[in-house]
Amino acid sequence: MDDVTPLLAAVDSFADRLRTLPQSRLSRGAAAEALALARELAAWTQRIEEPGAVELREMPDAGMFAVADQVAVAGHDLAEALIASGGVAEGAAEAVSLVRAAERRCGL
Repeated sequence: MDDVTPLLAAVDSFADRLRTLPQSRLSRGAAAEALALARELAAWTQRIEEPGAVELREMPDAGMFAVADQVAVAGHDLAEALIASGGVAEGAAEAVSLVRAAERRCGL
């Protein structure tokens, strides 16, 4: 994979599907799973952008109704960081795999 289009499509699709879930489904684990993904993508971005950073900032829990936006923002930020670092070929496919795994764990 030499561009980030599949990554952007994956995070946007996942975020859109999260936005359609009822509160009951979000509270049964989908929101927590999505937040874990968003945090993982955000941490990856920080490691790319700040390779010498000793302490990574953790994405806050903004609530179950914000988690879809957090996934989308974290995914788009990672895509930009991969482009800037020249690591698209290696990183984008792995990131898409992480998104797909989170989708499966959410039952989507």
